[in-house]
Amino acid sequence: MTRAANPLRGEGEFTVQGRRLLLRPSFENLIAAEEELGSLFALVERASDGGITLAEITGLLWHCTDSNPRPDREAIGKAVLEMGLVGATKPVRAILAQVLQGQA
Repeated sequence: MTRAANPLRGEGEFTVQGRRLLLRPSFENLIAAEEELGSLFALVERASDGGITLAEITGLLWHCTDSNPRPDREAIGKAVLEMGLVGATKPVRAILAQVLQGQA
């Protein structure tokens, strides 16, 4: 990771294969996630009801990873499994909070 995450911008961090990655819910990243996963508002609702899937968690984290090169999706999925679904909800919650609240 080249710089620390700025939580005021909705950024977070995520470790994949021992490498700390920046999660940035930029407009472009969120549009790409929405094209794949469907409405982000619906995703927030599913997450709040405990209905978010492993594929959705992995997809959202993959799209919001601001890294060059970006790890492949399988590496992101393995990292999610290593940290467990409860652990993976922390960065997902930060991204979804940014979607709902916007930037400070």
